[in-house]
Amino acid sequence: MTVRIGYKASAEQFAPRELLEFSVEAEDRGLDIVAVSDHFQPWRHHGGHAPSALTWLGAVGQATSRAVLATSVLTPTLRYHPSIVAQAFGTLGALNPGRVILGVGSGEAMNETPATGEEFPGPKERRLRMAESIQLIRRLWAEERVDFEGEYYTTSKATIYDRPEQPVPIYVAASGPLAAKLAGRVGDGFICTSGKNPELYTTLLANVAEGAAAAGRDPAQLRRMIEIKVSYDRDLDHAYQACHWWAALALSSEQKTGVEDPIEMERLADANADKAHTRFIVSNDPADVVDRIGGYLDLGFDDLVIHGPSGDQRRFLEQFTSDVLPALRERADHTVSAAAAGATA
Repeated sequence: MTVRIGYKASAEQFAPRELLEFSVEAEDRGLDIVAVSDHFQPWRHHGGHAPSALTWLGAVGQATSRAVLATSVLTPTLRYHPSIVAQAFGTLGALNPGRVILGVGSGEAMNETPATGEEFPGPKERRLRMAESIQLIRRLWAEERVDFEGEYYTTSKATIYDRPEQPVPIYVAASGPLAAKLAGRVGDGFICTSGKNPELYTTLLANVAEGAAAAGRDPAQLRRMIEIKVSYDRDLDHAYQACHWWAALALSSEQKTGVEDPIEMERLADANADKAHTRFIVSNDPADVVDRIGGYLDLGFDDLVIHGPSGDQRRFLEQFTSDVLPALRERADHTVSAAAAGATA
């Protein structure tokens, strides 16, 4: 598969209009994907943002012409009913044919509980809900008058009237082995994030392949997306300082589990600010950045979505696309060529 290199539109950090402008610039500078997070509440109460991803994607679709537009990720199970997600992404796909990806995940308490008032389910129920929601979304895109009676969702003679000729691909996010198997069974692609134990990615990718094979699918046909956290700047001190806004990413799962209030998340993150850089590739050396991103290419990832933490996104985009992107594309082309040669040997 060809490698695509994209831009993470950080809806938690920037207001809707400036985020749109950054995304247009990312496309103009040659990036292939714009992937937006879908949060009801941001990581930070003070200075944070949380625009509606569905509304924002409609706007950015009209402001761009080439980049693939994705959610990374949206939760189609709690604050959204799957039928509404099917309708919204049918419309987005019709407006932007061939340019839309529905990236889904099992959710976080901070986004779901405050919006619904419902107790946040445990991991097993969230996986089951996600599997059922994907099943319903696909039926709504393929059939008319859908009567669906699942464990969690119900529709009665439901029809999505506006949808693209080819269904929007669904990528499934996973950070654990069971969710990765689900991605392999039902997803068109798989999503995860960088900066964790390297052995985790080998395990997740193996489970994606196992899930696909168990469902009679070819694992090689699934795209593998990873959000790669990169704080690149020609000024190394600036690169380190830029990570501080995102200190919440360095919190352990135990520290974050059950936190529903951005004010509390902000407090925990600020107490952890000295570790903020640990989830990022932090460097002022383009060759070092390419080499470290290259490890994910070697694992088999083919959609690389670059998340730069800087509050000055134009500075980040200018420096990254000028200094790093050309060599990264060469590295990606080499990896694809080597894989093709190995497959035919």
